[in-house]
Amino acid sequence: MKLVIDCLGGDQSPGANIDGSLRALDRYPDLELVLCGDEAAISAYLAQKATPEARAKISLVHAPGVITGDDKPTDAIRLKKDSSMMSAIRLLREDETVSGIVSTGATGSLIAAATLRIGRIPGVIRPAFCPILPTMDGGVVGLCDSGANVDCSPQQLVQFAIMASAYMKVNFGKDSPRVALLNVGTEAEKGDDLRRETYKILSQLPFINFVGNMESRDFISGKYDLVVADGFSGNVLVKSTEGTALQLLKKIKRDIYSRNVYKLGALFMKKMFEEEKEFMNYQNYGGSVLLGTEKVIVKGHGSSDEAAVFACIRQAYTMATANLRDIICAEIEKAEGFMENIG
Repeated sequence: MKLVIDCLGGDQSPGANIDGSLRALDRYPDLELVLCGDEAAISAYLAQKATPEARAKISLVHAPGVITGDDKPTDAIRLKKDSSMMSAIRLLREDETVSGIVSTGATGSLIAAATLRIGRIPGVIRPAFCPILPTMDGGVVGLCDSGANVDCSPQQLVQFAIMASAYMKVNFGKDSPRVALLNVGTEAEKGDDLRRETYKILSQLPFINFVGNMESRDFISGKYDLVVADGFSGNVLVKSTEGTALQLLKKIKRDIYSRNVYKLGALFMKKMFEEEKEFMNYQNYGGSVLLGTEKVIVKGHGSSDEAAVFACIRQAYTMATANLRDIICAEIEKAEGFMENIG
């Protein structure tokens, strides 16, 4: 199993990318990694941190250029061919032994490069992002799409449900993931034409465990395993959820320090607060996988630390090992036959 790691572009790159890679090599004996970035800087870092066994499983590609969020994706692809991201994408495309890429770089450029250079699985209209968030019952919930496609058709949303259902089965052991459609109400007739038409199709697909519409307030309730949305609504939902959790933690901390009696009580609840903070830390749940491309693409958050990069590599390793690409291809093909008969 060989994966390529884009070691530049993140807030803590390249250190976090390399540390996460070393942790993954320790976890998966059959894993090999190709690190793309400033070769001299990576080599110096590895000399301090890597064991001889780990170093033997690492190869380097010198690509010191960085694609930033300020770069226009099409220009970045065309003009920054020697950047770490484009070098990693080129290796993924040209080397059949490389199964996937992990990057914490610019999202727009990664989507564009993956779509144009790697290509889509046959039958897939557009690839879509699927991040994972924790739920209140200790589980996880996926959201597809979270920003790759702002404007969507009902057929795209249905494909998001199909692809992400396969992902939830492979990576999280959800044999029959409960799929909900993000809407302004739970009734079947709620929403605009896009939501109503999508609801109609999903409710008739026998191999999707569609449980109906979901209001945003129930996103992390634990009632659902997967939520389907257009990229605009999905992005607003996931960022609002993450932002609310972070602000709530800040308020709790501020309130604790506002009175001595609260400080005293917090001492007895210190372990609980640490557990809650760890539970809400999105770094522990990996990145957003780009579903629908010919090879595995995992986009880590720009602020990813070692643990987050390791979680991203774990996602990529699991998807590649299970051959998720072929599973999605078969499910999309199966769905096309059913959808032709849906009036």
